[in-house]
Amino acid sequence: MLERKLIQQAFSLNRSGKMLVTVIDDAHLMDMENLRKLRLMLEDFPKNHNLILIGQVELLTNLDLAVNQDIKSRVTYSVITKRLHDDAMRDFIERQLDAIGLGHNTFTSGSMELIIRTADGVLRRCRNLCLASMLEAVRASAGREIDIDLVNRVLMLAALAKRSRPEGLLKIPLM
Repeated sequence: MLERKLIQQAFSLNRSGKMLVTVIDDAHLMDMENLRKLRLMLEDFPKNHNLILIGQVELLTNLDLAVNQDIKSRVTYSVITKRLHDDAMRDFIERQLDAIGLGHNTFTSGSMELIIRTADGVLRRCRNLCLASMLEAVRASAGREIDIDLVNRVLMLAALAKRSRPEGLLKIPLM
């Protein structure tokens, strides 16, 4: 029933001259059987429909398995993004600080280096660690400067939370 409504809506958009693009983030977390069902449903969509799967390298690894060749054969383009170098990570942090009206001195040089080293070139990791550090600074009334001790505390809390949780999303305790 829901599938039929989605297909009808896709054709309605197509008739009005619009192209439909479905984007699935964290696709590596999807069960392959669900991807298979999605592929079958999308066969009934207009031919100009596009599906974009964003995921970690393990998604491509799973698609390479012989059992998943029916899905892999539909992939027209895939790319693995390279990790960013330290200067690009630093520029990213500074642009984000500019966007929210904070000075580049919000993070001390030591905390900035620790964040960049820990993020290992991955923007999401960098953003999450910066945000968690800022939240921890507010929670701890640590002032406007985030130092290396505060970032280390956030990393320690994250490691503790990860050990006490089953596999899945990492939650950093803030209280």
